[in-house]
Amino acid sequence: ILPAIMPEPFLGDMVIVERGLTFTEAHIACSCLRAAGIPAQVGDVHIVQTDPLLSIAVGGACIRVPEARVAAARQVLDAYARGEYDLGEGFDPGAGPR
Repeated sequence: ILPAIMPEPFLGDMVIVERGLTFTEAHIACSCLRAAGIPAQVGDVHIVQTDPLLSIAVGGACIRVPEARVAAARQVLDAYARGEYDLGEGFDPGAGPR
């Protein structure tokens, strides 16, 4: 018997919280949001990666989050921009959590 799949609560329409990103920047920022528990999606990344001239036309890659999570997403993105998630030069991935 399969376990019952509980639907996620509706958190509102998806809203763009960041635009003008490169393919890599969009995925890194989206991963930061997801790690913080915020459902996030990247948009226009394939266009940006495939054709730089079309990237200008669409305004670069974007990140979308549910409307109810916009404020939290902006806090995470601001912290990321300030460098609060920097691992530092001496980071050792085998050392485990700090």
